[in-house]
Amino acid sequence: MTSPPDDAPPPTWRQRPKPVGFEIAYKLEGDMLEIDTTRKIDRVRLAAVEQVRFLYAPSNLSSKGFKTQLRLSDGKTITFGNLSWRSLTDMDRDDAGYYAFVHVLAAAIARANPRARFVTGKPFAFWVALACVSFLSLLMLVFFTGRALLQGAHSTALLGLLLTVASYWQIKPMVALNRPRELALGEVPDDLVPGRPAA
Repeated sequence: MTSPPDDAPPPTWRQRPKPVGFEIAYKLEGDMLEIDTTRKIDRVRLAAVEQVRFLYAPSNLSSKGFKTQLRLSDGKTITFGNLSWRSLTDMDRDDAGYYAFVHVLAAAIARANPRARFVTGKPFAFWVALACVSFLSLLMLVFFTGRALLQGAHSTALLGLLLTVASYWQIKPMVALNRPRELALGEVPDDLVPGRPAA
């Protein structure tokens, strides 16, 4: 990736992470990340970032939500994503802008702290629990549907089948995309940071 010209504006990302609340602006300036929450401005040294985690985290049933989480050496975390609330019911999704910012930020963190870890998904124990609960939920729905069929309750069985399909559609990416993986230093995974420009 070519370096931006010296007079180019610093990379930025803006997000309203909750339906009610202020917009948060992130600006990358050299080896610092500036976070403007409207009420205050924090400046974080990129050298203090110990871990970068990429997650699949939809905000509702229809959204394709992804998040980037930075864990600092003092234990604090900074989390932002590709979805921004416009109102209580409406969201903006800017994958291209999100990818561009995360890509530049990841490279800057790798330069500032070569010991930083880049990982994907949930921590292993949480992911195993998520996978087990998801599997048991689907198994219960399949059992419910089968019992309804055996008892001749076809409308109930149809409802159970629809619920099983809808649940699988929601659960599969949550489990598959959040599988814990170690990444190379500065790597940005396309499956968890959508928006890579077409070649």
